[in-house]
Amino acid sequence: MSDPNLKHPLGEDYTASQERLSKVARIDGFSDEEEEGGHESESPENPRVQRYLVAVEYVGTRFFGSQQQPKYRTVVGVLQEAFHKFIGQPVKIFCSSRTDAGVHALSNVCHVDVERVSKRKPGEVLPPHEPDVVQKAVNHFLQKNEGDVMVIDVRCVPSNYHARYKAKERTYFYRLLSGPDPLSIFEKDRAWHVPEELDLRAMQEACRVLVGSHDFSSFRASGCQAKSPVRSLDELSVTELPSTPYFPPLTERTWSNPNNGDPLACSSQPKTETAGVTTNGDTFGIRKRHRCYVITARSRGFLYHQVRLIVAVLKCVGTGELTVLDVERILKAKDVSASKPMAPASGLYLARVKYEFP
Repeated sequence: MSDPNLKHPLGEDYTASQERLSKVARIDGFSDEEEEGGHESESPENPRVQRYLVAVEYVGTRFFGSQQQPKYRTVVGVLQEAFHKFIGQPVKIFCSSRTDAGVHALSNVCHVDVERVSKRKPGEVLPPHEPDVVQKAVNHFLQKNEGDVMVIDVRCVPSNYHARYKAKERTYFYRLLSGPDPLSIFEKDRAWHVPEELDLRAMQEACRVLVGSHDFSSFRASGCQAKSPVRSLDELSVTELPSTPYFPPLTERTWSNPNNGDPLACSSQPKTETAGVTTNGDTFGIRKRHRCYVITARSRGFLYHQVRLIVAVLKCVGTGELTVLDVERILKAKDVSASKPMAPASGLYLARVKYEFP
């Protein structure tokens, strides 16, 4: 659990809190994008121990990153606490991808070694738990915490299967919401709010400059421990999506009856709306929607803050502050000082870590 005397970033000025959280994240040198390197450590075979590969989703707002840190609430720290309560003994958890404070995950993956010992007869080793039992039990204890992290999948793997070094590919999403109005409270700390309009085609053209294998020194934050700045960006794209997928729009729809006249599906509201228009002009109390853009970046591994630095440049292309030629110039400069200040952590999501299984 976090230090009770530690002020939470949500109670401070947003910009100041993000700067403070970024400094905290640098304490152990971990990043929001995975730095490749290191060698797989072969664990000795121990028939008493079962290694599990565990996929988790989390809202990163209240975490000081994924890696465990003294006095701060982290994803690994919360997971280790939940596993400890489940099996009755401490465990060590290793993440496939390290995320900074404020960064979210739709699916991050870690591994953990568990020895199932009888609670009634200390010292008696029992057969390993089935993956679905592990998932349900750990989630039970996670929900008693803040409820902002959840196990979404569990798999048994060999004792030398390392979540980080066995990863074949990582995919990140970054959400930008464009529009002059303030963000809805439902979007707080879930996206980067850009007041200006964004030129989607220009951003897509800029993506083509950066796709492929390049020296990404201009998109590599200071403190990066990777041996080489060369990375192969297999995908970089920008897509416009509905801003809020949770509910149908109230004023931007055409009336239809998917049930072919089924009276059980009829509405008491008169069919007077058309796409984007209401006949009586009454839009009071209906929030104006932002335009939502999602940037997708896919690679085997990323440099320190590479995705957020790329997003910052693409956003500037969208607003017209930079051109596609400027992006080429920044890439060729091979110096992060030629780039733009990196995008906020709140819009970044680790979407998937891909594996090949034996």
